[in-house]
Amino acid sequence: MALTKKDIVAQIQAQLDFPKNKSLETAEFLLELITANLEVGDDVLVSGFGKFCVKEKKERKGRNPATGDDLMLKPRSVVTFKCSGQLRNKVNKK
Repeated sequence: MALTKKDIVAQIQAQLDFPKNKSLETAEFLLELITANLEVGDDVLVSGFGKFCVKEKKERKGRNPATGDDLMLKPRSVVTFKCSGQLRNKVNKK
């Protein structure tokens, strides 16, 4: 089961004893801060968690899976995430 924004707000509310609206504001602010930095191409590094990076993809050949027609995919930006060693160890229970 995935952790949703609603779950994050509930955890902030429970752990920090914030009212629900303050918990929602806190979660929204954090997500907006991350988004704003990624929009301008800056990396977001959260120590002990990981790093969000914006990478540029070049134009490349592709294929429409429905029709099988070849086409050129336009250049685009994608967001990648690389987890920290600490997070990797916790996930792998080391």
